Amino acid sequence: MARDITKVGVVGLGTMGAGITEVFARAGLDVVAFEIDQAALEAGQARVLGSLKRAVERGKMPADDFDAAMDHISYTDQYEAFGDCQLVVEAVPEKMEIKRVVFSALDKVLAEDAILASNTSSLPITDLAASTEHPKRVIGMHFFNPATVQKLVEVITTVIVDQDVVADVVALATRLDKTPVVCGDRAGFIVNDLLLAYLNHAVSFYESKYASREDLDAAMMYGCGYPMGPLALIDLIGLDTVYEVLDVMYHEDRDKLHAPAPILKHMITAGLLGRKSGRGFYTYEKPGSGKVVPDALTPKKRDGDEGLRKVSKVGVVGTGTMATGIIEVFARSGFPVTYIGRGDDKVEGVKTAIAKSQDRMIARGRGTEEAKAAILANLHGTTSYDDLADVDIVVEAIAEDLDVKVATFQKLDAVCKEGAILATTTSSLPVIQCAAVTKRPQDVIGMHFFNPAQVMKLVEVVTTVATAEDVTETVRALCDKVGKVSVLCGDRSGFIVNALLFPYLNDAIKMLEAHYATADDIDLAMKNGAALPMGPFELLDVVGLDVSLAIQRQLYREFRDRGFAPAPMLE
Repeated sequence: MARDITKVGVVGLGTMGAGITEVFARAGLDVVAFEIDQAALEAGQARVLGSLKRAVERGKMPADDFDAAMDHISYTDQYEAFGDCQLVVEAVPEKMEIKRVVFSALDKVLAEDAILASNTSSLPITDLAASTEHPKRVIGMHFFNPATVQKLVEVITTVIVDQDVVADVVALATRLDKTPVVCGDRAGFIVNDLLLAYLNHAVSFYESKYASREDLDAAMMYGCGYPMGPLALIDLIGLDTVYEVLDVMYHEDRDKLHAPAPILKHMITAGLLGRKSGRGFYTYEKPGSGKVVPDALTPKKRDGDEGLRKVSKVGVVGTGTMATGIIEVFARSGFPVTYIGRGDDKVEGVKTAIAKSQDRMIARGRGTEEAKAAILANLHGTTSYDDLADVDIVVEAIAEDLDVKVATFQKLDAVCKEGAILATTTSSLPVIQCAAVTKRPQDVIGMHFFNPAQVMKLVEVVTTVATAEDVTETVRALCDKVGKVSVLCGDRSGFIVNALLFPYLNDAIKMLEAHYATADDIDLAMKNGAALPMGPFELLDVVGLDVSLAIQRQLYREFRDRGFAPAPMLE
């Protein structure tokens, strides 16, 4: 039976420690809050007080609860004040030497049955336990920032921790209205292990100038539904914090994907730490602000259509799910669309599918019969490529088979007028191989829509070494006109979204494969700790394990990094 914990301690009243103190106090526990000296103690007390006041002002907490929470907290700069605490959480800076000093001091004043927990996000709990006389009571209790809002608590066990301690901490986290997940003692635990490798990968894309910071962030927000892009998230966490955690992870597993991207160290040395310093990957209104302001890297908005190719009529090759969605997107935006099917039944099926789609929109109050009629009037289905002779751009949306796509581009090259743009919506195949079989490689580009195309806002605009600049700008402007968010990237496997997403999914499979945590706990951790819309295993099931394996194999062939090799369990 779990012990009834009524009095706890918190060491360190920075952002995390102050938040944890507030969480305990609002749950009705008596809290002893510690800082190293009087000045730090006063700053920490002000931090807790300010947060509680904001909770009342925003209607998150009744005024009566404010007084009760304040009454539950006592402040001290003396370790002896923890003598009767049943649990103490350490929340000092992520430096092993500092934490060892704290643990050693606490070990001397706590009762033998008291629990000693660390809020570290990456350092080994076993090493901390070894600095005490009672290692069986040492455990990890990793809250997420802001602790008052985030539901997840990672409970980190060691090979020597008493299982009653684990049960007591899980019970306490549940009592705090948190979602506990139990995992073993390895660098990064669940969330940081998976999240920071993804963030580091995104930094390497930025460092190599593969894509701009805005396009990298927009790709993951609009392509995956993430609440923040990777570079904006690093700015929020702090570049120094991200670097330190990656460094710990790399020194433990020597995985190249965890080796901090060199630009991180350069930016940290220059004082570009993210929001807290006012500059990181983005520039902010002031230190501590989340408001981004323009700087030298901010892209300039295009003024008018000067220099762009005229696009008034669109062609689409294909009648499958993706092709139908793309056809509807263009027709809905007022473009006449000529689409090619392999038979009259396929051609007619597109019209039927789009009519049903519009009926659903009308039923939801988001469409009208007039709009439906206008969209259907924009459709011209055919089985002959010759009918594409007068289109200004044609989007190929057929099966992900390079031989089939190459043959299609040869046909398009033969029938499309001079200056027409030839686009492929491939999600992984090399665009340049489609361009190379034409006499107009400068007119060929990737235009990767996401499924369902009618709903998903993102289009990856993929340029090859041969793509003309006016073609790129015309396609981006066209995306704007049809209500899509375009991101620009080069012609390499996975483009932005799949190249960042699938190694993360592959890492999750490796974590499961190693019996480090269950699929349920990994999904729970990433949804609650990283605010992702789906856990990795939920997403893998939606995408399809066969599709995921094919994409991961393609990434491995392209980048030749063993970290990208498909997990044996996925195979």
